[in-house]
Amino acid sequence: MTNEQLKDLESKLWDSANAMRAHGGLKASDYAVPVLGLIFLKFAENKYSQHEKAILKAYQTDKGTRMERTIQEVALATCGFYLPDNARYDFLLKLAGNKRAEALRDAMKGIEKYQDAKFQDVLPTEAYFEIEKKKDDILPELLRAFSDIPVDATGDIFGKIYEYFLGKFAMSEGQKGGEFFTPTSVVRFIVEVIEPYKGKVYDPACGSGGMFVQSADFIAHEGHDLNDIYVYGQEYMGETVRLAKMNLLVHGLRGEITETNSYDSDPYDGLGKFDFVMANPPFNVKSVKESTVKNDERFYKYGLPKNKGKKDDKISDANYLWISLFATSLNKNGRAGFVMPNSASDARNAEYDIRKNIVDSGIVDCMVSMPTNMFLTVTLPATLWFFDKQKVNTDRKDKILFIDARNVYRQIDRAHREWTNENQQNLAAIVRLYRGETKRYLELIDGYVKQANKAESKVAPAKEVLELQLKTTLNHLKAYIKATKDAKRTPTKTKALKEADFFNLVEKFTKTTPETNTVVLDDLAHSIDNTPIENTAQLEVAKHLDFNVEQNKLDATALKQDANKLLELYKIADKNLKLKSDKIWSNQNLVKADKNLEEALQSYIEATEQAAYWATNINWLQTRFPEAKYQDVIGLCKLADKTEYVDEQDYSLNAGRYVGVEIEDDKITEEEFKERILEKKKIYQELDIKDKNNSIIINESLNFIVND
Repeated sequence: MTNEQLKDLESKLWDSANAMRAHGGLKASDYAVPVLGLIFLKFAENKYSQHEKAILKAYQTDKGTRMERTIQEVALATCGFYLPDNARYDFLLKLAGNKRAEALRDAMKGIEKYQDAKFQDVLPTEAYFEIEKKKDDILPELLRAFSDIPVDATGDIFGKIYEYFLGKFAMSEGQKGGEFFTPTSVVRFIVEVIEPYKGKVYDPACGSGGMFVQSADFIAHEGHDLNDIYVYGQEYMGETVRLAKMNLLVHGLRGEITETNSYDSDPYDGLGKFDFVMANPPFNVKSVKESTVKNDERFYKYGLPKNKGKKDDKISDANYLWISLFATSLNKNGRAGFVMPNSASDARNAEYDIRKNIVDSGIVDCMVSMPTNMFLTVTLPATLWFFDKQKVNTDRKDKILFIDARNVYRQIDRAHREWTNENQQNLAAIVRLYRGETKRYLELIDGYVKQANKAESKVAPAKEVLELQLKTTLNHLKAYIKATKDAKRTPTKTKALKEADFFNLVEKFTKTTPETNTVVLDDLAHSIDNTPIENTAQLEVAKHLDFNVEQNKLDATALKQDANKLLELYKIADKNLKLKSDKIWSNQNLVKADKNLEEALQSYIEATEQAAYWATNINWLQTRFPEAKYQDVIGLCKLADKTEYVDEQDYSLNAGRYVGVEIEDDKITEEEFKERILEKKKIYQELDIKDKNNSIIINESLNFIVND
């Protein structure tokens, strides 16, 4: 299934589920869990079907021997669960009458009956009765909608659909939605930096388990075994715990999710235990009592965030409780990545003391300022913190990398932004260069080069199709005019066509000659697709890719002009000729010529933009790191030493204080600058005179009113 097909399917499924709000009077919070339960059922059907032959074969082979096992035991060993007949999707789909809620409850219980204790009471059971009570045809319609998920859809596809729905439910829920869902692009970047591919992964504020899911995706992408990690999650909200457990089941992750409050419970004996910690905890919580945490080393090791001089049993702000928890939960080689509000980077009083102790311990690896509006439900600016316990044994011991990524994003809609996959990779590349991982940087550029070359190979064919469509449409218009030269038309139409100069414009239509890119390039010693993974060669190739992008722009400008001129002529004809009943127009294949031309133009523009996209990503990295080595970039990144972050900035971890502000070059001469200033001055003087005149008029009017 392609990404476009998946997006179409996700959108269609969401529309079906969201119809419950319009037709059934249900809120997102009412139907989120049951809908995700149906997605799980379809996933279970697909996965079980793929293993069913092997399950039956193993069962028959062992039957009657000392190794004999029940069919349920064989199924659990083979695919992780047993799917009873009454939980088969086709069975539920074909049920007659209005007993779907009861059947779904029995199906969910049938699956859980043979699961381990930690996955008991996870799937929704009773919620379907409330939906059926609201409107009895909702469940049958939903089952039919989810049956559109292809029978060969894999766990990866289901995982993406599941995450898509979680994000949609989060947006529907408003402020509460952020409690259980962290945007995938944010999680993915954290994963790229800490690389949790082996060991114990901990999230003490796990929500619906998104951090764990992205860890699984990273493991699969890097070619590691999913069984190499074991996840541990804690979550306060019971309903969200069930979502997280379902998420683990869908993604085939080993682990445990515990329903508990992380401030007062340590179910995993977590002090110094974990290889990786990932989290997006609740911000600025002020309700935690000091007595809850003061005797727990996970929280007090670096100091407690307590208002100085006050004797009340109250923590001033829980942000630094979380920060301490993440630091103390790591083992000697552990890494952590987590989200914090910007205010935590410069917090004073007791928080300052804790931050000082943590920074002095040498574990702070890098700090990344995020764009606003990255989260679905809040606009609060946030920062990503990264700890690395191994760092104290490297030459980076007394250094911290600061990245200001506030201007790196893709706008999704008016209120939301995200990091594209390439944004994530480019920012992660900075971290890798800082860690001395030059090879991985070059491999990333190599991947972009291959993508750019692949995209560029589609430009010429798209251009040929567009040029052919332009030529065909023009020839058919000329043939039409010739065939209807003596046709009788009303005086009004004749006058309109003459005023529009229609016939003359068609007859004298000339193709626009594109400008030529005048840059001179040396020949490459190799093909672009076989570029050595070496910086000098990649820089040379980038010049050729940039040349192609620039020439594509020039060609596209000319072809767009030609297409628009022809489309305008088509509109004139459509407005002033009776084309619907004109057989000659039809015989000249002009009925849908405008649509065909628009589609050909759009396909060509998309092809050039895709080629430009990959070249732009290469350029973004190479212009900032031309030697394929880390270097400070004003406005983006700064590697600060102890003198800077201790003596000069007094333990501030705010990236903006270190990286500075990039001054964009507007590429104008000094004379042009003076000319612009003089123009602005003239406008200002005119406005000033107008303002004074208005002031005189107002005063005179007021004097007249009061007879002064």
